[in-house]
Amino acid sequence: MLEFLNNHKIIESLVVVILAILIRLVITNSLRKIQIKFGFQKSRILVTNKVITVLIYATIIVVIAFIWGVDEKQLLIYVSSFLTILGIAFFAQWSILSNITAGIILFINYPVKIGDTITILEKDYDTTGEIRDIGAFFITLKTPENEFITIPNSIILQKNIKFK
Repeated sequence: MLEFLNNHKIIESLVVVILAILIRLVITNSLRKIQIKFGFQKSRILVTNKVITVLIYATIIVVIAFIWGVDEKQLLIYVSSFLTILGIAFFAQWSILSNITAGIILFINYPVKIGDTITILEKDYDTTGEIRDIGAFFITLKTPENEFITIPNSIILQKNIKFK
């Protein structure tokens, strides 16, 4: 009887994984169609796809945990403990939290995009470059001297920026 239950759980787990992969493929194809239809930048679609993929994987883990008999209270205690530790870590590293928040604002507000050439105006030294990547924490600039510079996202929101 125990072997039948384990086989049943394995089959259910495989069905969940296959279903999640199919959902991810459908969403990826839909995002490509949306990009073409509405003319969104490829980088914005890639970031959206990454976020959706992480959410799908997290959902797979939770569903499979329930299939294998993890108690809801135990899972809730684990998740709340993890989030508490994560919150303490972010509070200890306030700059990381501000960069993540700035990255979200840059993604939603869309003041700069990949391919833009900007100059960050500072008191002593201005930094000019083409935006090559916008990540969760940093923006990567390629300078006219072909050097790559990473700048925290919060700097883009705090400093004056000149567009070219």
